[in-house]
Amino acid sequence: MRNDSLRHKGLRNQLAQQLSERGIQSAHVLEAIRVIPRHLFLDKTLEAHAYEDRAFPIGAEQTISHPYTVAFQTELLEVRSGMKVLEIGTGSGYQSAVLSFLGAEVFTVERQLELFRKAEVFFRTFQWKPKLIHYSDGCKGLSKYAPYDRIVVTAGAKEIPNALLAQLSIGGILVIPVGENQQKMTVLERKGAKEFHKTTYGDFQFVPLLNSTEGLVR
Repeated sequence: MRNDSLRHKGLRNQLAQQLSERGIQSAHVLEAIRVIPRHLFLDKTLEAHAYEDRAFPIGAEQTISHPYTVAFQTELLEVRSGMKVLEIGTGSGYQSAVLSFLGAEVFTVERQLELFRKAEVFFRTFQWKPKLIHYSDGCKGLSKYAPYDRIVVTAGAKEIPNALLAQLSIGGILVIPVGENQQKMTVLERKGAKEFHKTTYGDFQFVPLLNSTEGLVR
C-alpha cells in the first residue's frame, strides 16, 4: 500500500477545515475526513489532487465523489457506532471506509465488476473496511442481511427503489440523490411499516444509478 505522509495528513486537515467552513458540523464526520487517506483510493497519477474538493474518475465510467458530498451524505445519515449500514455503490471504497471509521457495520453493493474486484483487493489490507462487499444490482438492495439502520446511495436515482425502502428498519434513515440530470439530496426516515418522512436538500450531480433492466456489467 502507498505511503501516507505528514504532507498528506496536513492536506487532510486543510480539507476538513474547508468542509467545516462550508457547513459540515459533525465532529465525527470531520475527524473521518482528517484520518482516512483519500489519495489511496485514487490512481497514483491523481495523488497530488486527492485533497481538493473534486470528483475524479475511478474506472468503469464512475467517479469518487467530492469530499463535501461524502461528508454531507454521511452527516445526514447520523451514523452511530454499531449501526448496520447498507451502501449502494461501493465505487472506490472511500465512503465505505468513512462509514467503517465511524463504527458502522457496513454492507456495500457494487454492480461494476471492475470496481468490485478493485475494492475487494484493496480492503484486504486496509484498516477501516466493510463487513461485506457484494457484487449485485444495487436497486435490489441486499435483502439477505436486512433490515438496515441506515442506507446510503452514492449514485443518482430517477426514483427511489422500493426494495431499499422495504429493507430499512423502523426509525431508519435512507439518504439518496433523486433526479435525472441533477439530483436533490433526499432523506427518508421510516416512521412505520408504510410511513416515511421525507426531507430534501440542495442540488448535487452524481453518475446515474442503473436500474434493474440495464443488467450487471460483466
